[in-house]
Amino acid sequence: MPRISFTGKTFVQNHHLNVKFHELIPNSANSLTDKVSLNDNLVIQGDNLKGLKALLPTYAGKVKCVVIDPPYNTGSEKWVYNDNVNSPRMQEWLGQVVDKDDLSKHDKWLCMMMPRLKLLKELMAKDGLIAMCIDDHEVQHAIMLMNEIFGSENHIATAPWLSEPSGGKEKTGLRTGHEYVLIYHNGDGSNISRQEVSVGELDSEDEFGKYRKGRELRKWGGTSLRSDRPGQWFGITAPNGTVVYPIKNDGEEGHWRWGKDNEEMKKILANPNHAEWELRPYDSGVTYNGESERWVPYEKIRDKEKTLGWKTWLDDMGTNASGTKSIKEIFGSKIFDTPKPVKLYKWLIGLHEDQDAIVLDSFAGSGTTAQAVLELNKEDGGTRQFIVVEMEDYANEVTAERVRRVIKGVPKSKNPMLQEGLGGSFSYFTLGEPIEMESILFGKDLPSYENLARYVFYTATGEEFDIRQVDEERNYIGSSREYDVFFFYKPELDYLKSTSLNLEVAKSLGDYTSKKKLVFAPMKYLDDSYLHKYNIEFSQLPFEIYRLKD
Repeated sequence: MPRISFTGKTFVQNHHLNVKFHELIPNSANSLTDKVSLNDNLVIQGDNLKGLKALLPTYAGKVKCVVIDPPYNTGSEKWVYNDNVNSPRMQEWLGQVVDKDDLSKHDKWLCMMMPRLKLLKELMAKDGLIAMCIDDHEVQHAIMLMNEIFGSENHIATAPWLSEPSGGKEKTGLRTGHEYVLIYHNGDGSNISRQEVSVGELDSEDEFGKYRKGRELRKWGGTSLRSDRPGQWFGITAPNGTVVYPIKNDGEEGHWRWGKDNEEMKKILANPNHAEWELRPYDSGVTYNGESERWVPYEKIRDKEKTLGWKTWLDDMGTNASGTKSIKEIFGSKIFDTPKPVKLYKWLIGLHEDQDAIVLDSFAGSGTTAQAVLELNKEDGGTRQFIVVEMEDYANEVTAERVRRVIKGVPKSKNPMLQEGLGGSFSYFTLGEPIEMESILFGKDLPSYENLARYVFYTATGEEFDIRQVDEERNYIGSSREYDVFFFYKPELDYLKSTSLNLEVAKSLGDYTSKKKLVFAPMKYLDDSYLHKYNIEFSQLPFEIYRLKD
């Protein structure tokens, strides 16, 4: 496969591995939640390269959708190269504004993007989707870079997006008026939605007009059990008065494709004739509540321009002007120069069929991604979670404030859903100091228990850290495929000087599972025979973390 070449590539292609993990510091004052948590919707203020690395212990392999709008490198954005890479030439780039006359601007852009895309790939699930907005200034380089990192075979589309219907502001040459959205999956495209867009004849008619039979209202395929989406388990009254639930053919309890807040579902709940109904049997030998058949509702499609497959010219997904209009509606003025339209981002996020998807935007800007996630959840009853990272000073005043306002409600909005408020919550974090394990030796700048536990668990096991498993009183921080992990640490020098794994401690660990116990502590006073007896593998802080991951 052809590979892109640019100045600095040899120094940045593995730079993401050298980026230090940083503490994530909760800020309750800037949050909108009863309890600040990394399992909430997240707004993170700080350098996005460090922010993405800090998210790995909790979210590696879990993100289903990435939407990013990086600098287009037009020469007028005043972005600055800030990655502290160990290269004399690149050290000279630090702190310098990249303008239109900079002869190395394409190299700098690629050097900035490569490590961020590599971390995004690590955070993505195998069936994850990534969409990058870009324009003519870097699109050719962006495609080559994305092909190298995600694989050209995983390219879904380079979709032109009509951003300026008037053709744009170019005073010379061709007035393009469009940008591009590069869309890739991470190796498994099975959950990419096939939007309904082309023709199909309306061959039936009811009291509301012509229609044709669409898909069954019950969710099929992955995540289709009641437990996957409890909020979409409810009864619908059939035309004969029978209350129908989304029971699968094998008798298992499923859930509807839509929640109660979906506009089409609201119509069906008010009048069951808005759905097509069929009396269908369960699988052979299967009964539910003593019945071998049940009424099954189907969608009625009234737009003859619908069937499977989506076009790649995005000319009806909102424009730059509609993005600006949204900002003015929420804030009362244009406080952000280049907001993307919510409609475009909702469409991109909706390309992934998982309504519980974690959605990540590491170039958050005005917070369009967060609003798009909340609107989609309101419309279809989904429980998508957003994570947005913004490094600029406006992260709280613009990015987070936009989320606060759309959650609570925007009284002057013409959209009834925004007037009422989208609901939800979010937790605000800032990036703290880098986690330096050697600091344990000197007792200086010691990280919190939670932050160091997250780092130790992920670095040692390569698996995600779940704060909900932590029992600090027992020094237990979770289980991996191989180990129950214990972590003896406090951010206090006297504790670190006096704490050890000894016989009494070994006995107190108990039998969590049949797994081996992996114990991190500053010291041990226990010989190998006792370690074997109590099924313990000891790792001394801070030096013996990395070897266990290999």
